[in-house]
Amino acid sequence: MAEVESKSTLEFLFNISRELASALELRTVLQRILFQSLKYVGGERASIVVLDDNGRAIDSAIVYGRKVHDHTTQQLRETVERGLAGWVVRNRQSAWVPDTSLDERWLRRPDDAADQSGAKAALCVPLMAHERLVGVLTLVHPEPGSYTKENLSLMQAISDQAGIAVLNARLYAESQRQARVMTALASSADAINASLRLDDVLQRILNETIQALQVETVALALVESNWDLVFHAATGEHKDDIVGKRVHSGLGVVGWVAHEGEGVVIPVVREDKRFAPGELFTGFEVHAMAVAPIFALGRVIGVLQVINPISGGFDTDALMVLTGIGNLAGSTIQHAQLFEQLQAAHKRYRELFDDSVDPILVTGVDGKVHEANRQASVITEYSSRQLQGMMIDQLHDGAVGDKTVSLEKLKSGKIVSYESVLKSRSGKKIPIQVYVRKVVFEEAESLQWLMRDISERKDLDTLREELTSMIYHDLRSPLANIISSLDVLATLYPSQENEAIQSVTTIARRSTDRIQRLVSSLLDINRLESGQTIVSQQSVIPSLLAEDALDAVRPMTDSRHQVLKSHLSDKLPPVWVDVDMIRRVLINLMENASKFTPPEGKIELGGQQDGDWVQLWVQDNGGGIPAAEQEHIFEKYTRLKGQVNASGLGIGLAFCRLAVNGHGGKIWVESDLGQGSKFILTLPVSKEKQ
Repeated sequence: MAEVESKSTLEFLFNISRELASALELRTVLQRILFQSLKYVGGERASIVVLDDNGRAIDSAIVYGRKVHDHTTQQLRETVERGLAGWVVRNRQSAWVPDTSLDERWLRRPDDAADQSGAKAALCVPLMAHERLVGVLTLVHPEPGSYTKENLSLMQAISDQAGIAVLNARLYAESQRQARVMTALASSADAINASLRLDDVLQRILNETIQALQVETVALALVESNWDLVFHAATGEHKDDIVGKRVHSGLGVVGWVAHEGEGVVIPVVREDKRFAPGELFTGFEVHAMAVAPIFALGRVIGVLQVINPISGGFDTDALMVLTGIGNLAGSTIQHAQLFEQLQAAHKRYRELFDDSVDPILVTGVDGKVHEANRQASVITEYSSRQLQGMMIDQLHDGAVGDKTVSLEKLKSGKIVSYESVLKSRSGKKIPIQVYVRKVVFEEAESLQWLMRDISERKDLDTLREELTSMIYHDLRSPLANIISSLDVLATLYPSQENEAIQSVTTIARRSTDRIQRLVSSLLDINRLESGQTIVSQQSVIPSLLAEDALDAVRPMTDSRHQVLKSHLSDKLPPVWVDVDMIRRVLINLMENASKFTPPEGKIELGGQQDGDWVQLWVQDNGGGIPAAEQEHIFEKYTRLKGQVNASGLGIGLAFCRLAVNGHGGKIWVESDLGQGSKFILTLPVSKEKQ
């Protein structure tokens, strides 16, 4: 008899093993386990719950008689949490319940009442595979006491076979699901990354999402700086009602997803506490939705929302697929945005480059032309294509690497500027001011040459030079006659005989002295600019040099009731200078000080020794000179802007700088607005013995 039972058990286990081994699809495996259990153990119904590695119910099946019931996972999940199956899961032990009405582990339902189906018998066993709990199997018989220990042993024998089958089927299902997800994502990646135009990228993301998840509508919103979400694209039903809609920061499900950075599936939107009526789109009803964040460089830049699955509900892979597409979309969207910004910047640069009023060339560091704007073609009379490949020194003097265009200066970020002459194709020579700077062109270190036509300025300079020359030559002879005539008048009418005539001649002599100083300064400017050296130098005490200059300026300061004082010490060493030239420098500085100092103001002349140099200065208490103009005032024909008293040719300070520099010294100004100005110059100490 024992041999018969052993043979029957072996046959039973063989049949069970063969039934379960012939299937890999999880739902088929679960149903076969249930039917085989009811067949060999008996009962009215059987249920099985599949658990993941964290003990959570992920799938289930239930059989009443010969009928399979669907959508039972939520119900059986409660059983796993609070009922008999839960006790088995927690303890990993089988449970034999002869009478469910007497066992507290049984989760009582309305049909367990005495006037309904009443008490029952139950068996519940864990499904183990390689010491992993993969599920729990329950059999129920309508008659209490129907199950025996032999039935429990048989159930345990089935569970040994079923555990391995469930684990294999679960792993197979997971691999199949992952394969489907990866296939969908790979397909999406190929489609999404096929373009860099932002509008096209957004539409491709929507198309791939609606195809992968089979929903009515897909919408994509991007996060703005204030964390509001604005829907930029949508596809499917009612898409026109979505684009442009704004959802305020943190509002509703989409706001929650953007803030938390976590995707969510909502089977019934109106039952979700995060749902806000304000996030609904007008024109259609939203039943179910799934939302995933779109990440780029570790931060949320938007959300991808799918609405109303066509099948009625989202499958278990929906959020994984949606999140995967969202992750793919993030970097692609950012790349498209950067590409559009780059295109816009490139367009603006091309517009500025081509429409510039000045000729612009871009060359390599070797001086070979790579790019030329429209104005460069106009002024050189070469086409843009002809210019490309030419060397920059074919167009003007100033080759790269010579003393004019220093590569070291350019590489340090400085702009090199100089004057040159542009040679056009027809041989025309155009004076230009050249500005060269280092740029990056097509990812290579390059040079940008901006050439400004200065023909008008050169014409004006020539006119000024001619005017200066005319003034000098045309005034020199009559001025000498006037001075001679004044000397004759002074002899004919001594001051003690006719004071009125002497007063007039004194005024005339001072005026002619001023004219003579101007003419001499113009001559000195021409000589010094041409590179001539100062040869008529002699040793002179600074106080004596200054005394003559003070006498020349005092009538001007007296007429304006200004105080003119000298603090020059007689102990200062003599200086080696052209006496007349430096006297005119001091007169110029003091006249300027008087001109820009208010009436009753104060002008001071001072000095001190500084090694081999004597430092002299003229200080006033006028309005001061702006810092931006302190260097430019020493340039020719430059006058201080915004001064109502500004007059003259603008050559006085230019002469002063040329004269002082010609002696090897320096001249500069220290000034603050409203605090007056201090002009300082240095002159060499005489080496001659006194």
